[in-house]
Amino acid sequence: MKVSAVIMAAGQSKRMKSARPKVLHTLLGKPLIEYALDVVNSISDKKPVVILGHGAEEVKKMIGDRALFALQNEQLGTADAVNSARSLLESTTDLVVVISADMPLLRAETIQYLVEIQKNNSGPISMLTLVSPDSRGFGRVVRSLSGEVVGIVEEKVAAVGQLVINELNASIYCFKSDWLWKNLQKVNKSVVGEYYLTDLVGIAADQGFKVQAVRIEDPEEAMGINTRVHLAEAEAILRRRVNTEWMLNGVTMLDPTRVYIEKDVTIGKDTILFPDTYLKGKTSIADGCEIGPNTLISDTQIGNHCHIQMAVMENAIIEDGVSMGPFVHLRPGAHLAKGVHMGNFGEVKNSYLGPGVKMGHFSYIGDATIGENVNISAGVITCNFDGKKKNRTEIGANAFIGSDTMLRAPLKIGEGAYTGAGSVVTHDVAPHEVVAGVPARPLKSKKNDTSTLEK
Repeated sequence: MKVSAVIMAAGQSKRMKSARPKVLHTLLGKPLIEYALDVVNSISDKKPVVILGHGAEEVKKMIGDRALFALQNEQLGTADAVNSARSLLESTTDLVVVISADMPLLRAETIQYLVEIQKNNSGPISMLTLVSPDSRGFGRVVRSLSGEVVGIVEEKVAAVGQLVINELNASIYCFKSDWLWKNLQKVNKSVVGEYYLTDLVGIAADQGFKVQAVRIEDPEEAMGINTRVHLAEAEAILRRRVNTEWMLNGVTMLDPTRVYIEKDVTIGKDTILFPDTYLKGKTSIADGCEIGPNTLISDTQIGNHCHIQMAVMENAIIEDGVSMGPFVHLRPGAHLAKGVHMGNFGEVKNSYLGPGVKMGHFSYIGDATIGENVNISAGVITCNFDGKKKNRTEIGANAFIGSDTMLRAPLKIGEGAYTGAGSVVTHDVAPHEVVAGVPARPLKSKKNDTSTLEK
């Protein structure tokens, strides 16, 4: 059977009190609509139809070509919203799954199960329900004396006696496509001026069909986001799920409630995450690392057996065996090769530090290429900006840069060269040459001299 999906994303959500469309508010680093797209992709190879309304252009721009779009010009209810997808789906699919874009905790396995139930259902509708003392605005499931589902009553039009019903409609359905399009036109306007998709349940029951209700085992899956309070509650649940999964896969967290891991992050076994560690974007961490505490890492690749504490890193590459911190900053384009060590309060931007480089504390390396086994002493700065453009610094292998050296780019320091402490280097330095002073001048060659200016 061909299965298609409709994602309801047209609501204004005034309770969010935001100029941004509700479905673009983020949860664990991803907009709400992304979770809905991920779920429906598990049941169909066809692009879903997203029903747009408030903030249509913003939502459409974010989704791009991952979906088809239908516009609900007026907010006339859920039945009207689904009907706006008719021209895109009628006669092209066997089953239509309808979900809301503001239910990020819904699992793909739950939707897959619902679809399988409907494939074996002689009736036209299968739906998800839950039992909860907190209605959160959901409609009540009305059953006959024999236990058959005969209707759904929306909370805002429910009678007092119906409000005590604790079986709730999760607003997630799987319809037989041909029946859906034939019967949507039979839905009448409610007393509040909206056309409710839930009325299709009563229509099906009146026609003698069995409506299949599937109970959600975990009521958290049905949590909808209507306020920022709900958003925070859902984030806490999702964080717990993500962290639990990583711990079960070999990652240690000393305090899971103080570790933040976004959905696209990957972590190797035997890695330890200390409190107040934030892993964001497409960050990947290999095996046996120690990360944190107080560390923020975004879109960064980290190799095996790295030790990182009190650091901020973004769009960087860190190879195996790197150690750094505390209080270091890797900006975009930083690449630390195998065995690099960074002292505290160091910063690297758009630079490559070769294998075995030692970078002392209070140093800044920007727009530079550093050869292997270079020693960068404390307080070294690459002066990469001349007021108009950024210039590069190149330092050859085994060079020694003395404390508080200023390297005015563009500049090349040759292999095995030395700079004295406090030097201001304004011209290229030849291999094995020793320079010192302000401005730095040649003293002698180190090629055949094993003494050092500074250790």
